[in-house]
Amino acid sequence: MRKRRRSAKTRQAGPLRPVTPHFEPLAVNITTSVGVPQLQFSARAHPIMSQSLRPYLQCVRSSLTAALSLSNFASQASERHNVPEIEAASSPEVLLNPLTVSRNENERVYIEPSINSVRISIKIKQADEIENILVHKFTRFLTQRAEAFFILRRKPVKGYDISFLITNFHTEEMLKHKLVDFIIQFMEEVDKEISEMKLFLNARARFVAESFLTPFD
Repeated sequence: MRKRRRSAKTRQAGPLRPVTPHFEPLAVNITTSVGVPQLQFSARAHPIMSQSLRPYLQCVRSSLTAALSLSNFASQASERHNVPEIEAASSPEVLLNPLTVSRNENERVYIEPSINSVRISIKIKQADEIENILVHKFTRFLTQRAEAFFILRRKPVKGYDISFLITNFHTEEMLKHKLVDFIIQFMEEVDKEISEMKLFLNARARFVAESFLTPFD
């Protein structure tokens, strides 16, 4: 009888409530250990991306994974020199066909692979003049601190907002799939960051306008 009463009480407890997961952005820390730069990623849950963004990022991920098959290759023009061939462009036979992954007219990625380096250029979505200014200021802030990111290019390719340069030395010192994760995570977060900055700017402009026009009411 006691066992039956306990089971009846447990039945009256009601259904279990589902636990809502808490999503946080991927934290990226760049540290240097014994002169070797490393990218450290914390394993956190990713928010569910939109259905239109998922195939775009998946295509970029697979293209980057294939393009990062780099090897050590000495310069054919200068003895005992090893330079990124995609930047030097001294040997056309070691340059591969460039690839453009486009989501629309305002969002695209330009991948330029070579035998020992890959240059990745990103066009960030810009819907109006305010976003143009915000993207310019944001990318300029990052490029001025390019030495802290190791793979960030100081000057973007013409027609794009920001560029990355990955060489065979980067793939030897860092994990290749983590480099791809870094590029994909940057593409996911930069649109969100620009949208938040635009909302904050509009709210601040509205507050300033109301404060300025209050004495005239």
